[in-house]
Amino acid sequence: MRTTRTFRVIDPVKIKQALFGWSKSFDQVVWLDSNNHTDPYSTFEACLAVGKHNTFHGLEELKKFTDLSPDWLFGYFSYDLKNEFEDLVSENHDELGFQNLYFFQPLKLIVLKGDELHFLYLDEVSHEIDLDFKTLYLNELEVGFGITDETPIKIKMRIHKDAYFEKASKFLEHIHRGDIYEANFCQEFFAEEVSIDPWDTHTKLNAISEPPFSAFMRLDDRYLMCASPERYLKKTGTKVISQPIKGTAKRGQTPQEDEKLAENLAKDEKERAENIMIVDLVRNDLAKSAQKGTVQVEELCKVYTYKQVHQMISTIVSEVDEDKSPLDLIAETFPMGSMTGAPKVSAMKIIEELEETKRGLYSGAVGYFAPNGDFDFNVVIRSILYNAKTQYISYSVGSAITAKSIPENEYQECLLKAKAMRTVLEKS
Repeated sequence: MRTTRTFRVIDPVKIKQALFGWSKSFDQVVWLDSNNHTDPYSTFEACLAVGKHNTFHGLEELKKFTDLSPDWLFGYFSYDLKNEFEDLVSENHDELGFQNLYFFQPLKLIVLKGDELHFLYLDEVSHEIDLDFKTLYLNELEVGFGITDETPIKIKMRIHKDAYFEKASKFLEHIHRGDIYEANFCQEFFAEEVSIDPWDTHTKLNAISEPPFSAFMRLDDRYLMCASPERYLKKTGTKVISQPIKGTAKRGQTPQEDEKLAENLAKDEKERAENIMIVDLVRNDLAKSAQKGTVQVEELCKVYTYKQVHQMISTIVSEVDEDKSPLDLIAETFPMGSMTGAPKVSAMKIIEELEETKRGLYSGAVGYFAPNGDFDFNVVIRSILYNAKTQYISYSVGSAITAKSIPENEYQECLLKAKAMRTVLEKS
């Protein structure tokens, strides 16, 4: 059982900084931050889950817990969990070592909604609420962060430009043969023997783009610093929401140029075709468990503007039965279509054949399950992954290959998406 206490705060921004800084003293951390973005499906401004009461590493034990003794759970599904849902494998190079699935039941959960700070502590630590609030409110902690190694980080490419063009051409061959219509082709950038302060790195990465689905995660010696603009899947009551992104354009140097770039993205036939293909895929995924006639496209190819880029986003919703298992919804829709392609299974087989790196947590999902069966998960993109034990750091980016793709343009789109992560790491 959890004890719940609510406090009003004068300065939510300062409290967010204090919460994130306070998390440094825990080995299990999930920090979710909406960066003041709101939409019809927003739940909170930020939340922090720390400390583990129970951990879960497999689908069956996770499903049993959510069915029989539900409580808050925070964690991730890696992309390679696909192998448990379909007859697939993941045998590419992997230096990060994230498990396919990891969730923990937090001892302490703190949620910021407006000017209210909600403490939801397991009863065994509920006596610490007042002291923790006092620590946060009075800012009695060191919020600042420091770099552990000032040596410049040299980023390497797993796939060099000529090899990228060759592989993109092979994707196009599959498309022209009719094996697939679209595939998300990803490449890794990495550095070895580096030491960083993950909290400092995440703060800088988040400040560059201030995305709506920002996430930071520490699981012992493995870290995620995520500046994701994309929601994978959310369930609230009997409603299910998916918001895939397909279509990216850079920001302009002037308001006029910026507006023109957004308009061009909205009208771009190739980008719209990419987005609509994934919308169809998501509709089919949601239809597996939706009540008849409830799968609807609320927004199609709408352009949203963020600090670094314009993005084309669609919103697809459905209604499910009240007793629908949250884990079954994940199994029916994972991995997200925006990171795979269409048809999904065929695309994933070709992706495994042509990519050089096991995706792991990249293009997976981070988020939470609530006690009432609601959940919300992002798409792990625009993210830095770090194994502190092996001192290996990595980020990956991708773009959708379709029949109309020009490899040079896809390559440049990847570099645009990689810019924030590279900037943070090379200037650290």
